[in-house]
Amino acid sequence: MEWGTRSVGILLGCLLAPWAHAQVDLEPFLKQDVLETLKISPTGEYYALTVPLEDQTILAVQRRSDRQVTAKISAGADSIIDDVWWVSDERVVVSVAKKYGSRDQPYATGELYATNVDGTVRRQIFGRYGLDGNELQPRAAELVDPMPNDPRKVLISMYALDTSMPNTRLMSLDAYNGSLDTLATAPIRRADFTVDATGEVRFALGAGEDNASKLYHRANGDTPWALINDENATRRVEVPLGFAPDGRTAYLQVEQREGPDAIMALDTVTGERTQVLRDAVVDPYRIIRAPGGRTPVGSFFMHDKLRTVFFDDKSETARLYRKLERSFPGHSISITSGTRDGKLKIVHIWNDTSPGDFYLFNTETNAADLIFSRRNWLDPATLAPSESVSLKARDGLPLHGYLTRPRGSQGPLPLVVMPHGGPIGIFDRWEVDDEAQMLARAGYAVLRLNFRGSGNYGRAHMQAAAREWGGAMQDDLTDATRWAIEQKIADPQRICLYGASYGGYAALMGVAKEPAMYRCAAGYVGVYDLELMHRQKSRNAKWVGNYMNDWVGADRTALADISPTSLAAKIRVPVFLAAGGKDEIAPQAHTERMEKALKAAGVPVETLYVRTEGHGFYAEANRRTYYTQLLGFLSRHLGGAKAK
Repeated sequence: MEWGTRSVGILLGCLLAPWAHAQVDLEPFLKQDVLETLKISPTGEYYALTVPLEDQTILAVQRRSDRQVTAKISAGADSIIDDVWWVSDERVVVSVAKKYGSRDQPYATGELYATNVDGTVRRQIFGRYGLDGNELQPRAAELVDPMPNDPRKVLISMYALDTSMPNTRLMSLDAYNGSLDTLATAPIRRADFTVDATGEVRFALGAGEDNASKLYHRANGDTPWALINDENATRRVEVPLGFAPDGRTAYLQVEQREGPDAIMALDTVTGERTQVLRDAVVDPYRIIRAPGGRTPVGSFFMHDKLRTVFFDDKSETARLYRKLERSFPGHSISITSGTRDGKLKIVHIWNDTSPGDFYLFNTETNAADLIFSRRNWLDPATLAPSESVSLKARDGLPLHGYLTRPRGSQGPLPLVVMPHGGPIGIFDRWEVDDEAQMLARAGYAVLRLNFRGSGNYGRAHMQAAAREWGGAMQDDLTDATRWAIEQKIADPQRICLYGASYGGYAALMGVAKEPAMYRCAAGYVGVYDLELMHRQKSRNAKWVGNYMNDWVGADRTALADISPTSLAAKIRVPVFLAAGGKDEIAPQAHTERMEKALKAAGVPVETLYVRTEGHGFYAEANRRTYYTQLLGFLSRHLGGAKAK
């Protein structure tokens, strides 16, 4: 293959001169956040914070009066605090998840830990193994309800990690000594329970061996479970959200045949369902609850930005949110917690140029005092805003995403198309995206597209990705690139694909399918050989098999046709690849095979392997090296700034 290196170099030198001396300071984006979440104790005397460290997230309890840390919980390396509950005035319970790399999706371990606010009686209250009769069995738990009226007990669901316990049990767990009492058994395996406003468990949602969702209801603890939705029959999933105070009306998130999910009110006596909320474009993002946490009163919707919609705009919670929205215009707002008397609330605010601030809001005086900023070293005025964009795919499917452009930029820019990982059910949001900000500072426009298969746009949008790896999913990215050119956003001569995990796959497939459209491609911890992905053994081996069959395909011969490793000869632009030696999701072998195939085809390829890292790099030094190489690679082929 003849690359014409000298001619290309002269041409790029002319095109890219305006950015020749600019450099990007990586440090603000490499530093760990000060905290992730913050919840106030029922008395208002303490805060519970989750604090990210290099390879884990810990819980810290801080006394409000003097900001002294009085207790901590750490579950070790590669562990994160998944959720936090104040179960009494003095005791905090946390759930734990594992995350092997910065790009890994956390998976819950089923373990629960607890501590008193002064650091005493700190212990694991539910472990991964427990006695069932005389045998030690692998098991997992999820907290169902913190039971605020019982200072000692919480409700959990417990299920076996093998076949020893066919159905999920509802248990009472002592938050101090870990003792368990069985209260009920679900009618289905791996069930999620939902309580009503009094704390009575009324719903059980799970799936059988056919993997179809089934929803059961009961009037009270003395009545039998009744099946009220079977996905096999209705072709939709119904997820219980909670109950109204009357105990008769329940709220469900219900998939629709076309378009986004709706929130429905269910009369649990007659079975009648009535639509309460539905957005024209996006699913309910997160449910807003009344004080106490049990009763749904509204929902967030994530589209052009995060919006709040309430069942009743005159409700106390709706009025409070509207007051806060007036006080913090242009920001997304979430109330994370409050004191028992309702006087103090923790308010989290953020937007596309602010990573987030936490305020203590006094409902009596309307005073809002800043407690913490996630990243007080980042000036929102220096970050690039992200705008919502919409277009249509070639088959007419509506597509949405976000465009980030350098502040003050005009005219067509060099463009980086950045598909997200996952890919099924994952979606990009209106928020500060570190990589988009780094790239914008280097002079690039960045397009993050929620292609088919992404979550947030309803069942049909997600199902449209079934067995479309390398097909319609890839075409969506091509169509979005063409749209950006037509809209004069992108310079057609300076466009690159870059992504991580599935995004790495899409980057390499993009330059194989459209060799004339892109000038380069970069893949980070990507999957490139789908037949290898089908065979790989990992912590999710069974899930990987089901995922491959349902979403990618089971014909291993056909998988080669949509594997970048098999299509290297069609790639005509330079490639940069990076991988971690401990990656269990996209093992380094994928990148090694891709590198070998590219070299055999005569394609210029640069690589970075870090044997100590997993699915995305944790260590700051390794991330600095990676982003320095990435920006250098993009600079050589698109002309933006290098790292400082």
